[in-house]
Amino acid sequence: MRPREVEKVSTRARFNSFSAINEKEVDDITLEFFYKPHTITLLLTSIGAVVFFAFVRDTEDVEKNIWSGLLCCCFFFLIISILAFPNGPFTRPHPAIWRIVFGMSVLYLLGCLFVLFQNTETVRKILYWVDPKLKEFHIDLDKEYGVNCSDITIERIWSHVDVFAVGHFLGWMFKAILIRHMGILWATSIMWEITELAFAHLLPNFIECWWDALILDVLLCNGFGIWCGLRICRILEMREYKWESIKDIHSTTGKIKRAFLQFTPESWTSVRWLDPKCSYMRVFAFCELVLFWQLSELNTFFLKHVFDLPTAHYLVSARLILIGLFVAPSVRQFYCYVTDTTCKRVGTQCWVYGFIMVTESLICIKHGTELFKQTHPMNIVIWLIIQFLLSVIFVMGYAYYHKTYPATNKGKIH
Repeated sequence: MRPREVEKVSTRARFNSFSAINEKEVDDITLEFFYKPHTITLLLTSIGAVVFFAFVRDTEDVEKNIWSGLLCCCFFFLIISILAFPNGPFTRPHPAIWRIVFGMSVLYLLGCLFVLFQNTETVRKILYWVDPKLKEFHIDLDKEYGVNCSDITIERIWSHVDVFAVGHFLGWMFKAILIRHMGILWATSIMWEITELAFAHLLPNFIECWWDALILDVLLCNGFGIWCGLRICRILEMREYKWESIKDIHSTTGKIKRAFLQFTPESWTSVRWLDPKCSYMRVFAFCELVLFWQLSELNTFFLKHVFDLPTAHYLVSARLILIGLFVAPSVRQFYCYVTDTTCKRVGTQCWVYGFIMVTESLICIKHGTELFKQTHPMNIVIWLIIQFLLSVIFVMGYAYYHKTYPATNKGKIH
């Protein structure tokens, strides 16, 4: 082949690799109606909805008008997301769902940027407008965990096994399904407990009894969640994926089962973060992943503390759900960018989530000035050093293990 032809083939390969994680297409369409463009129908329906809600509803209440206007803007932004944004790396249950998720991530990023340019008092007034009950709450009223640590009883331990413990377990199971690497998961789990110790002087809810941190958090919630998540990954990895069109299924039970299976993965790709031939830059990228994960987790607690939000508040829960939706395609795109040498660009969802993570951190720093004035600089320095060293030790240790014992790692979840 001529040099110019080789260059064209190389460019096409790089584009195909990027397209596979940023604009994945549905390979086997079973119901064509749901995958054909219906842009004119969508346009007419949207216009009809606008006409109805703009002229039929009562417009005397100014507050309701503002809410309706904001919701309408968000709704049509998500409609445009379906038409214009990329699918991302997933196609189940439908590519349009993941276009909406990407649209929500862009909306959330724009909201974070708006908050970043406001003063703290303005942000608090906005939150009070959203939920007036927040005026009566202060973060100091939240539940304290690190008290009377010597009083170890069954009742005391059981009182800590609440809905948040269940959420903790489910969160780590979700992380395990996303990451699928025991080394990175355990590194993140242990390093998070160190993070709590480093920032306990700023965030009171990080003060925990030793048995709460080691037994309930690390071993039970984190460890059992990691084990269950990796077990699910192993089952899905060994499963044989043969999809049949719902039109070819004659029984009603079979059709219903096939409809529910639409919400399961189309296929399950074996994830191998590290292999015997991986480069040092690839190892460094995984160390970055561990550190970025810590930063993303910290944002959750600092945002809640800076703006005096109860742990069980729906705004906190909604943010966690949104972040979970944004992270899923972001991790997949990050993995492909790091492991596929032909992919030269990071996926758009991963790019947007990286921007969200940084913007949230800037919001915490700007609006938490009084809080960060209490920072113990030595704690932060030691924390950064430990985080960096542990991430390198865990990831390099697993890299060395894969290089030294490649035969024993076949068929395992890495």
